[in-house]
Amino acid sequence: MIEETLIPKLGVVTDIRMDTPDVKTFRVVGADGKKAFEHIPGQCAMLSIPGVGEAMFSITSSPTNTEYMEFSIKKCGCLTDWLHAMDVGQQITIRGPYGNGFPVDTELKGKNLLFIAGGIGLAPLRSVINYVRDKRADYGDIQIVYGSRSKDDLVDYQEILDEWMADESTQVNLTIDREQEGWDGHVGFVPNYVKELAPSLDKTVLVCGPPIMIKFTLAGLKELGFTESQVYTTMELKMKCGVGKCGRCNIGSKYVCKDGPVFRFDQLDELPDEY
Repeated sequence: MIEETLIPKLGVVTDIRMDTPDVKTFRVVGADGKKAFEHIPGQCAMLSIPGVGEAMFSITSSPTNTEYMEFSIKKCGCLTDWLHAMDVGQQITIRGPYGNGFPVDTELKGKNLLFIAGGIGLAPLRSVINYVRDKRADYGDIQIVYGSRSKDDLVDYQEILDEWMADESTQVNLTIDREQEGWDGHVGFVPNYVKELAPSLDKTVLVCGPPIMIKFTLAGLKELGFTESQVYTTMELKMKCGVGKCGRCNIGSKYVCKDGPVFRFDQLDELPDEY
């Protein structure tokens, strides 16, 4: 019910993890100590500090986590400054879930999956990655290509090392933009790295990152022979109300909050100006 998703619930921050110099991951439960609501991978929620503001953020934890939700939030404005200054135990409000999510139980089921992320773009894909890893028998090969400006800017780096890279059924390819002391992995931008890796064309692709990265990654995938119908993205741009009333997130005939944030590229009439 839309009416229910519009009503904020009281939330409590039970854990705060510093991921990068400007990204923190917040663990949130309802006032009763339980998960505030159920969601599907790729959906978002509106977080608010009364008197400060509210904004839409990806739910980065998997729906298979029944105890809490997590949000990886980059410090980049008034509300996020306040969130980054919070302590464990403080209260916020939360409403949602919003959007359509990734079709994990329909179109993606049984498919070989290629996840491509840049910077904080890993946050919305983390929910999907952990979902398919928890339901491993339902999916084919899993490959993750993730890059950031530097090693220090890789979100969820410890989880990637301890869990994803330790999982023999998951292939992880990391890259950073420039050479860095202490980094012996790949160096280079994500779109070029994807072309270098030349993934097989039998994969369904999920991509998220800065607009310029998505633009060049899509172009590179087309060069390799992928079609737009094989590629999904999530566009969390300019969402404000969450229910298609304010028009702020309009792209052509679509509204990101209602028709997205997850889109298959061939379903978009046009890319927004940012791309």
